[in-house]
Formats: sequence, C-alpha cells, structure tokens
Amino acid sequence: MRLRKKYLFYVLALASAAIGAAGTTTDTYISMHVSNPWALCLSIFIVGVIVTFLLTSLLSIKVGGKAIGSRIDPSFHGIRLIRKHEIKYQTIAGLANAITTLAYFYVIWSYNDPFTPATILAFSQIVIMYLLVIESIAEKNAPTLAEVQSAIIVSFGAVLASLSLKGGINARGLAVVFLVLNPSWALFSLYQRKLKLLRINNCYNDAINIRFWNLVFTTFFTFIAIIAMGYVMHENLVKASLDALSYWNLLAISMTIAFFSYVFYIRALGLGKASVTQAVKSSTIVFSIPFSFWLASVVGGTIFESSLHALIKSMGMAMVILGVISFALTEVKGYVFINAKTGHSIEELIQEIWKIKGIVSIAAVAGSYDIMAKVRIRSLGKGYERIVRALEEIKGIASFKWHSILKEWEEI
Repeated sequence: MRLRKKYLFYVLALASAAIGAAGTTTDTYISMHVSNPWALCLSIFIVGVIVTFLLTSLLSIKVGGKAIGSRIDPSFHGIRLIRKHEIKYQTIAGLANAITTLAYFYVIWSYNDPFTPATILAFSQIVIMYLLVIESIAEKNAPTLAEVQSAIIVSFGAVLASLSLKGGINARGLAVVFLVLNPSWALFSLYQRKLKLLRINNCYNDAINIRFWNLVFTTFFTFIAIIAMGYVMHENLVKASLDALSYWNLLAISMTIAFFSYVFYIRALGLGKASVTQAVKSSTIVFSIPFSFWLASVVGGTIFESSLHALIKSMGMAMVILGVISFALTEVKGYVFINAKTGHSIEELIQEIWKIKGIVSIAAVAGSYDIMAKVRIRSLGKGYERIVRALEEIKGIASFKWHSILKEWEEI
C-alpha cells in the first residue's frame, strides 16, 4: 500500500496521540490503586520489558516471506540484538525516558483526579518549546516567526486545557513539569529520532526494535534510580514495586498500549522534525477528553466544574489544534539537481554539499545531472538564505536547479 508521505506522517502521529491518551487514562486508573508513584514506575517497566519482548517476538513471525511487524514499519525484519553504534543513543534516550517516566508518575500521583489524563497530557505539550529551541541551536538557525507563534499557541492552549477552577496551584507539580518532565522528554524525542535515522543493514532503523531496546535501557536506569531513592527515603521501594506487580494485568494492558503508541511516534519522528511531530501529537489532549469522562464515570467525580471551566478548556484545545495546523504549514521539502565542473571529484563535492544544514540525503546519479540532494527546510526564504547561497560558494558546482516537492508517497 502506498500513501502520501505527508498523510502517512499525520496518520502515524495522530494514531500515536489517540493510543497515548488511552494509555495515560490506564496509568491514571492504576495510580489510584498503587499509592507509591516510584514503585508503580518500576513495576510498570518490569512488566513492560516482558510484554514488549513478547510483542516484538510475535511481530517477528514471517507470513508470506515478510515479518508481521513489517506491516507497521517496513524496515522491521525481526527482533535483533542491539548494534554497537546504537548503544550511545539508546543510553541517552533510556536515561531521558527513565527521568521522564518518574516525573510523569509523580505528576499523575500529585494531581490524582479523574481529569488527570487531560491535565498531564496538556502540560507535557510544553515540550514543543524546548524542542524548537534545541533544533534552532543545533541547526544554527533562528526559528521562523510562524514557528514561534505556533509553539506559543500550542503551549498556551495546553495550559488553558489543564486549568482548574478549584482555586489552588500545584506548585511542586508544575515545577516537575517544567523543569524535569518536559526537558527530559525533549531529549528522549531527539535521540529516538537519531535512532530512527540510523542505517541498519542498508535501510533505516525500525521503530519496533528501537522501542524494545529503549525499554531495556530505561528499565535499567529506573531500577538504579529506585534503589538510590529508596536508600535516601529509607524505604524498600524495590519490594513495593514487586508488590505492585499484583496488578500485572492492568500493567500489561498499559504497556501494550504504550508499545503501539511509541512505535507509531518513532516512525513519525523518522518522517518529520521532532518539534513538528510533537506538535501534531499534542492533539492527544483532545483524544483524552472522552477517556476522562469514562474514568470519571468509573471512579466518580466531575470533569467540568462549571460552564466557564468547560469554555476555558474548549478554548485551550482549539488553540492546540490551530497551533498544530500552523506548524504543519511551515515545512518545505525539495530536490536540488547539481552539475559538477569538469575535473572536480564527485566524492569530494558530495562531502562539501553534505555539510550544508538542511540537506537530508544526497546521491551521485547518472544522466543529465551528477548529484541529487534532498532538502528539508522551514520555509523557501530559509532555503535561499541557507542552501542556495551555500551551493553558490562551492567552487566545484557548475550549475544547479531547485525543485520543490508538492506531493510525496511512502510504502506502508
């Protein structure tokens, strides 16, 4: 099946958002039965490693010469051992995920109300601001005004969607959200994207193995953190985590949901920038509303405290959607076809072109042109400022032509 690449990106990101909303609701329900957030965090990862291994093994079964999992990610050919050049990225991503999850369960425990799924998901979308800043620094290029406006709209909308009219502010919870949860999630997202773009056996890394090995690394770092925290708090948190395994059925459901949510998210990261992917995934706030209603009906409680409260949250969700749409309209992709001057080495020329920020792939070709480069930039203005001028300064280039991509398809 072939699908336009742009549509595939949105399908993956939105599917991840919808599934993620269900997962957060499940986690909230579990947290109402397990009072210790740290014990819950370790127990859910212990169950998660087992569940993810079983799912990955099941998806490795070949049907018609292809692994079942290849229907989810065409790069997946079966469960495999981690490669040496992945270890660095998985170490950083695993550590970041461990910190994110510890903060995540603390915030769920801290708020502890039926609307927690929408609240925590809304707060976590502030990560878009962090990603935008990090990407701008990495690319040595300031974000466009449209991107800044979109990030502010999404972030402000997320805060509005999380507001309560009860009159109190959870200062400690907010501090964890802004200083721990979002920065670590930004780091996790960036390194998951780096892993997805790695080449394994002459094709892009697959999201399923990335998820499995990330969970292994995350569980290891979480175990170390829980032991250290237990020592400081004078509590046997490891024993408390093992006691929490009595809810293994709920934990297994949560981690099965998380598996598919993260696999779709990682695949989307391979198609778009981390900030744009996260912006689209912020629609999870909207998906969380029906789950919050369901949770309230199960445990008791009200979702909206008044008609004003409902209006404010609705405005917040509308702003998130508008911000996501604005983000989606900022990226431009294209191909640059290049002719080399006589006597210049094509290999050396490729190395020079590859250094230009915004060039995402490059190939030597036969025919009317010598080199073809794929470009991904924020706007046509940025393309001229950064790429065209850089190409003009390379002495080995005789001429080049820029063709913007209007539509693009991907095999799924």
